[in-house]
Amino acid sequence: MAETLLELDGLTLSFDTSSGPHDVLHGISLSVRRGEIVALVGESGSGKSVTARIILGLLQRLRSVRVGGSARLAGRELLTLRQSALRELRGRDISMIFQDPVNSLNPVYTIGHQFRDILRRADPRLSRSAARARALAALAEVMIEDPERVLDSYPFQLSGGMNQRVMIGMALANEPRLLLADEPGTALDVTVQARTLELMHALVRRHGTSVLFISHNLGVVREFADRIYVIYRGRIVETGPTAALFADPRHPYTRALLQSVPRLTGGGLPDIPERADFSAPLEVHPEQPSTEEAR
Repeated sequence: MAETLLELDGLTLSFDTSSGPHDVLHGISLSVRRGEIVALVGESGSGKSVTARIILGLLQRLRSVRVGGSARLAGRELLTLRQSALRELRGRDISMIFQDPVNSLNPVYTIGHQFRDILRRADPRLSRSAARARALAALAEVMIEDPERVLDSYPFQLSGGMNQRVMIGMALANEPRLLLADEPGTALDVTVQARTLELMHALVRRHGTSVLFISHNLGVVREFADRIYVIYRGRIVETGPTAALFADPRHPYTRALLQSVPRLTGGGLPDIPERADFSAPLEVHPEQPSTEEAR
């Protein structure tokens, strides 16, 4: 079994509000092994994106936020690191692809300028010409046919699909150990989204990058993830290998997510029974027979 790269243990998050503390995460525990693609799946507001932002250290510095538990990267505790140490990790050891590429890229700088900033996270002494050469190679890897023009362009001069490919290229340029992908492609049309995800999947496999893939759509992650964690109201309610979880989902929320995958007949997310047990996540094992087989 591959060595664990990312490990969250009992992660909690609460926000101070005018009416008192508001708990968002309730003891999130998950792991990502080296070279593994793990999906964190749940509807909007379930706690997926804030989990990724805690890993990046983007919430801990806010006075109104309280974070507890543990988040370790290769055994190194992230929650107690100074902001200077976290900044060194971002873009070098941990990269993130955000949901909306247009809003994630800086509109006042060219793609080449932003690429250079990312590459210098790993090597501050990198020359302008060397950075441009590496940026061109990264854009070619994400199948951009005219990388010279793209490097000299501003984000608003490119299509949404092109900007998403630029984001993938930037995220993998320094060959990070961990990639956080927050709903990549959601802002794109279905056809472009599918091509973008296929490209990202091929690249992370080629680089051996570990991925925490955040999505609300089990249908999207089915062909992408090795394992899945299902999160509901800030709690992990089910986990297991992708094939096993799809074959025999145990928790009513997981079944509801599967039923809500868009179909020609329509339909939305069914109501989850209030009596549903959230005390511990259900775990699906591939060697277990499915419910139908057991009958």
